[in-house]
Amino acid sequence: MHTKTKGYLLGAIASATYGMSPLFALPLYHNGMGPDSVLFFRYLFAILIVGTMLIARGHGLRIERSQLLPLALLGLLMALSSLSLFESFNHMAAGIACTILFIYPIIVAVLMALFFRERITWQTALCILMALIGIGLLYKTADGAPLSLAGSLLAIGSALSYAIYIVGVNRPTFKAIPTLKLTFYVLLFGLLLFLFRLDFGMAIQTPEHGYLWLNLVALALFPTAISFFCTTAAIQYIGSTPTAILGALEPLTALFFGLLFFNERLTPREVLGVCIIILAVTLVIAGNQVPTLLLRLRKMFPRIGQSGKKS
Repeated sequence: MHTKTKGYLLGAIASATYGMSPLFALPLYHNGMGPDSVLFFRYLFAILIVGTMLIARGHGLRIERSQLLPLALLGLLMALSSLSLFESFNHMAAGIACTILFIYPIIVAVLMALFFRERITWQTALCILMALIGIGLLYKTADGAPLSLAGSLLAIGSALSYAIYIVGVNRPTFKAIPTLKLTFYVLLFGLLLFLFRLDFGMAIQTPEHGYLWLNLVALALFPTAISFFCTTAAIQYIGSTPTAILGALEPLTALFFGLLFFNERLTPREVLGVCIIILAVTLVIAGNQVPTLLLRLRKMFPRIGQSGKKS
């Protein structure tokens, strides 16, 4: 298989598996488990998976003492993002929540402009406006009820926390830490938040039915371990920008499973809003590569002259 083909395939798998979170989480909610308990087991099982891979590759778990606090802050940000998103599932359709979460690249661009003096281009400003219009189009559900304000704020809060995490993880402090080890400690410190919220384990809820444990394992495996490793591999093959653009599959996957398994409905207006948000974020991620991408697309469909020859 060609290297780029492999990279695009891995990027698509990474995005699709990350969008599977509602597929495994919502049945646990219906069984009476709360977001904290679901996320506690998700992080716990993911730690076991990543830790096993670290040991299998011969990596130790040792880190510098000076790295503990920064890693703890990263873990807290990731846990807050997960908690906000999973809480939003209780207030709105999971597919819509995941679509709102997808605005995080735009928030990253704004944060970089505010704190690191990166210039916001007219294209980024236009995309921010598009994203706001897209969210505005989601203001009513298929039943005609207004979109939950609490759910919207939680999803936006999840995007904000994740955007801060993305900005933070790219700081020089973490460059020397291997990716697997960094992930292990982010998950480990993130787990502490859920442990604290669950009265240090006294309030943990477990599934009533044995088969639902498979959902918890699947949450740790697909949207966490597999998604992470496929993302890393895709970036190595095709770079960060194409991989990030393929992230558009995340909300589409969540919407697909919501429609298929959880009777979620979308109106044409909501579909338009989702499309505008995905387009806005894709344009931000593509950045200055948009003209190049359009040129490549143009070359794929050459014009046919009157003589029948390609011009």
